[in-house]
Amino acid sequence: MSGFVSFVSSGPGDPDLLTLKAVKRLEQAEAILFDDLSSGPILSHAHKDADLVGVGKRAGRPSPKQDHVSTLLVEYAQSGARVVRLKSGDGGIFGRLEEELLALRAAGIPYEIIPGVTAASAAAAAAGIPLTRRMTARRLQYITGHGITGALPEDLNMPALADPEATTVVYMGKRTFAELAEKLIAAGLPADTPALVAIGISTPDQDLKHATVGALPKYLNALETTAPILILYGPLADMDAFPDV
Repeated sequence: MSGFVSFVSSGPGDPDLLTLKAVKRLEQAEAILFDDLSSGPILSHAHKDADLVGVGKRAGRPSPKQDHVSTLLVEYAQSGARVVRLKSGDGGIFGRLEEELLALRAAGIPYEIIPGVTAASAAAAAAGIPLTRRMTARRLQYITGHGITGALPEDLNMPALADPEATTVVYMGKRTFAELAEKLIAAGLPADTPALVAIGISTPDQDLKHATVGALPKYLNALETTAPILILYGPLADMDAFPDV
């Protein structure tokens, strides 16, 4: 007997950003394996009898191993359950989706992927700016500032990341942005390139700060928060509306 797994992307935290399809799957699920950032009000859509299992990973905190999460998914589905794997943001963007897909494929378990609002889109919307700009930001790129070891990945394409005509979004970059900024400036990106720091986007703790690439590391190093942080830099529009760091 085999069940079915729905990979549901919950968005950055605001339950109103869930898609209708995501809500339907939450209501139908007999088991929900959820990330930390997908808990709280989002789980109010779960069926009252559903098994709720926290499997989230947060930097600097004890977290379930990926193999354990994948094993749980397979075991719940093999029991015949309708399972939701609830991922924050969009599960296909730095969400370790592929490891779990491979485990299901190996076990012959059917699944679907339901996309969601990624934090980059939510941050730009909250700031009231576009991620792309005609003539000045024709390219958009997402990177992770946090590799497998927790350090800045060594194989980043620095010429691309230092392109002054691209909007770049750095996920999980608080601890490594000082190193990244140094490399960006060395690669030719002006130190006064506009940057936006989005803290706890779409949650009650949301905060937006304006900075420059050169000034941002000092602020991030002194910042004490457990909320997720996103960094955007490039030819961003209308940043004067936000307080400087």
